[in-house]
Amino acid sequence: MPTKIEKDSVTGQNTTGHEWDGIKELNTPLPTWWLYVLYATVLWSIGQFVLYPSIPGVRTYFSGVLGYSAREELVQKMQAAADQKAPFLDRIRQASLADIRKTPELLGYAVAGGRVAFAENCAGCHQSGGAGAKGYPSLADDEWLWGGNLAEIERTIRYGIRSAHPDSRTSLMPRFGLDGVLERDKIDDAAEFVLSLSNRATNADAAKRGATVYAENCAACHGNAGAGQRELGAPNLADGIWIYGGDKASIVKVIAESRNGVMPAWTDRLDPAVIKMLTVYVHALGGGE
Repeated sequence: MPTKIEKDSVTGQNTTGHEWDGIKELNTPLPTWWLYVLYATVLWSIGQFVLYPSIPGVRTYFSGVLGYSAREELVQKMQAAADQKAPFLDRIRQASLADIRKTPELLGYAVAGGRVAFAENCAGCHQSGGAGAKGYPSLADDEWLWGGNLAEIERTIRYGIRSAHPDSRTSLMPRFGLDGVLERDKIDDAAEFVLSLSNRATNADAAKRGATVYAENCAACHGNAGAGQRELGAPNLADGIWIYGGDKASIVKVIAESRNGVMPAWTDRLDPAVIKMLTVYVHALGGGE
């Protein structure tokens, strides 16, 4: 309960007049430097309040004496960055892919810009650095379904694969099982033959039977030796690179049910200069021809 204010005999400070269980509360003043800092921050906040946007209204807000806008500042910075990049982008739009490759200044800018564009638009499927994933081809090896030179890469980026664009690359793997073209035993034999192309068959008799099935149904696209055909987008079946998996179960599933992935067309989504930079970057990942 409150008691009379008195001076503490130990510290020399006045008490507040409050006491709890024999303990008296000292009335110790705040340090002078601390109070000055407090006053300074109050004054600073008032200044900020007056100079910059602060009070919201029903339809608008108090914009401050300086009329500052963070959004406007961002717009100006973005415009400044765009103005800085414009000369390079114009040169890239006008230059051929071969000229970009031969001009160190443009090549460095294209690779740097392509890396950013790839991270924003392509890495979600093809992974960072173009490593690829199940269902999405690696862009860093030397195996290309449609060709890996600059012109072929650019065409694929522009128009996509099995996309809605009229110039899209298109190839269709039949559904031999779902559409009743082949019975299950023949699909199994064909898978064994495909495995034999890379010396991985586990049943020689089935592989021998599968050779006939393959010749009648698959060789027209993939070639007699399974080397594939780029003109048709038919993959090589004799190497160790598989988009959907190279074990027998995966091969059987592809033969029976087909796999027809889709890559979007970017020609209407990205600036032509960005498409060229992406082309150069993908080509530089390590597998470009």
